[in-house]
Amino acid sequence: MRPPSRAVLSGLAAVAVLMAGSTACTIKNSGAPSGAQAPSSGKSGTGTAELADGSGTKVALVPGGAHPYFQPWKAAGASAKKQYGLGDVTFDETSEWDQQKQDNLLSTLAARGYNAFGIFGVSPTDINTTFADLKSQGFAVASLASCPAGGTDKADFCLSTDVEVAAYKAAKAAIEAMGGQGTLVHLTGNNVDANTQLRIKGVAKAVQESGGKVKLLQTITDVDKDLQTAQKAVSDLLAAKGSQIQGIVTTAYNPAVAAADAVRTTGAKAKVVAIDDDAKILGAIRDGSVAATVVQNPGGQAELGTWALALLQTKQCTMRHPGQTIDSGSFVVTKANVGTYDAARKARTEQLKKQFADTYLVCA
Repeated sequence: MRPPSRAVLSGLAAVAVLMAGSTACTIKNSGAPSGAQAPSSGKSGTGTAELADGSGTKVALVPGGAHPYFQPWKAAGASAKKQYGLGDVTFDETSEWDQQKQDNLLSTLAARGYNAFGIFGVSPTDINTTFADLKSQGFAVASLASCPAGGTDKADFCLSTDVEVAAYKAAKAAIEAMGGQGTLVHLTGNNVDANTQLRIKGVAKAVQESGGKVKLLQTITDVDKDLQTAQKAVSDLLAAKGSQIQGIVTTAYNPAVAAADAVRTTGAKAKVVAIDDDAKILGAIRDGSVAATVVQNPGGQAELGTWALALLQTKQCTMRHPGQTIDSGSFVVTKANVGTYDAARKARTEQLKKQFADTYLVCA
């Protein structure tokens, strides 16, 4: 989840493209007609994005390290293996967030016959070297949940949350819960992570739009290492400045859980907006101690990533624009939709699958 070149279609733009009928590939398993449509002005392919034979494709889904965010990748990968008849799909991670160790793991997986890789790179500045190396060996590569720093991506594509947009949505939800005014605190991840800087920008934009009615009291970084670190940070914050704070927006997993717990147990009046859908967070939304959360789409990243990687590895399709960044979606969850939000996430995944077939891929 890095600062990519933002070649991301918005929802309206995507609809416009689909309505224009300029489709690259047809696709059966998304519910679209099976007959190929004619290309428009030579810009589209006429093949199919229905995978013909994935039995020779072995996909490895490799996070940068252990983190709850990636757990849905396991089930999504297993489901994709069965649905598309792939040779194998594995989920593997290193015990530490270390780029060299991740590179070693990727080499091991390649030696074991894996030929397509969905990767959350540890180092945003170095991961392109890893991508280029894998591509030089003839492997299909996707950057999942994270894009390289800068404007270049050596992977076939990046399917990731637009983290600046997600943070903006979270801050807007927090400001709404605060009644449109007051003092806000932002809790987030590693300060040197390009994602963190994008999240800071997203929150700042929402605060600026308040026209001075909301003050950003503090941005606290480096509190997503583990839950204990986050709990201490939240405890210290509430002890020192709790009476000054009307809202807390959290754009990293561990501080979100810590803030939800602290507000519920201490009775603090701050309105909390969290990130992701940990069971504690969803429970806190139901009981009213958390105002909202912004969920991402990790399962969709793994499912779509695996499917697209198989199409690329079999040479059935190529990317129209190699290295393209695609927003996998983010969704505001409140008490009103806490029981139904997953339907919107699944709908977004299906929409993205059709967009891949219609605009991102060129298929033989």
